[in-house]
Formats: sequence, C-alpha cells, structure tokens
Amino acid sequence: MSNNDHRTPPGLILGAFAATGAVGYLLPGLAGAWAPLRAPLGVEDHTADGAGYALTFDDGPHAQGTPAVLEILAREGVRATFFLVGEQIRRNPALPREILDAGHEIGLHCDRHRNLLRLGPRQVREDLARAEDAIAASTGRAPLLYRPPYGVLNGAALRLARSRGWRTLLWSQWGRDWERRATPASIAAKVTEGAGEGSVLLLHDADDYSAADSWRRTAAALPRVLEVMRERSLEPVFP
Repeated sequence: MSNNDHRTPPGLILGAFAATGAVGYLLPGLAGAWAPLRAPLGVEDHTADGAGYALTFDDGPHAQGTPAVLEILAREGVRATFFLVGEQIRRNPALPREILDAGHEIGLHCDRHRNLLRLGPRQVREDLARAEDAIAASTGRAPLLYRPPYGVLNGAALRLARSRGWRTLLWSQWGRDWERRATPASIAAKVTEGAGEGSVLLLHDADDYSAADSWRRTAAALPRVLEVMRERSLEPVFP
C-alpha cells in the first residue's frame, strides 16, 4: 500500500500474523458479524454514547489545510477532532495549540505515516512514543485518543494504546478525500452517506500522504457536509 493509496476498500478484514501478533482492521465499519470483536479489542468506530456525530480529520497539522479547515469550523460553530502526525507537528509546531485554543480536540495518529503491519513491535513503540512527545511538546497535553494510519492496527499498537489509557477510535464513514479524482461533491456525498446518530466521519486536513492539494477539495466540501448533518438534526460532538 503506497502513501497515495491512502485507504482500503470499505469493509472489515481481520488478519492474524503469527510472526508479529498483528491484527489488521480495514474499515469503515466494525459492524454486523464483527461487532463482538470491538469491545474485547478496545477498538471503537462510533461516538462514546452513540449520540450526535463526530467530525474528525487525519494527517495534519498542515500549514495551509489546517487553518483553512479551522476557519470554516469557526464560522459554522462546529467542533472537531484532529488526529495529528508527529513529523507534521515538528514542521508546524504552533498549529496543535491553535487547534486546541479554537475549542477542538486532538488525538494521536502516528509519528511517521506507515502501515503498522509492516512494523515490528519495537518500531511501533518508538513511533508512538515520538508522536506522543511531539504532541506534549507543542500543546502541554497528553493525547487521550488514538487512530492508526490507514485504520490498520497490530498487536503491539493495541497493547500500547491500552497501557497508555488511549481510546482507539476508527470511523464509520469516510470521504475518500485523499484520492486524486475526488471532488468536493463526491467527498460530501461519501462522508455523509448513511451517517446518523453516533457516526464518526473521517476527512483529512493535509495532503502530505494524499493527492496534491487534496485538502483544498476537503475544505470546499466541508460546508456541504455540515449542512447535510444539520438537515438530519445531528449535533457535532467530541467522540
């Protein structure tokens, strides 16, 4: 999976890898026959109380994309959650604090954007420790939420998240906004399709691991996304 092949097709595939104890989730949707796996593994894909909807952004902070998204959210009076990447924090060290000061929440995504099934336990621990340190250095806060790159977890990441007291949150709807062919209309349609009470929506405020300038299409889609959720009488909440 290349960086530009940013997400896998919808659905869940559970894989066990004897050499690493890896377990991979390719989402959206921990639903149906797979629902019993969610609680034992400590993985969630809906809001904590099943009410409202959570708007989330991955892969930032980004020097242009994050401020653009923050401006729209401020205008619309909507709060969101940003899952941050350590190497992007080091490039944009002031932005995580700006996210928090604007009333939003942050979570930990990774330090380098890699598929965890390609990493050994030590590499996973080191990556998450660097990301946690970057968040703490830029905000003075420890993250409480965790989402792995590509929505893929392994055993080492699951164990570390539990030991750190992080909630591992994936998503229920995505906009596929990382794709080169995505348009504002397609992004808004995909990320709201089937969204209801408890949904977690996935978008991206950065293009470092996506098609160039994809954040511009995401920002253009965002007002329509929020309009659709308002039409459904759904309130934005922290997950």
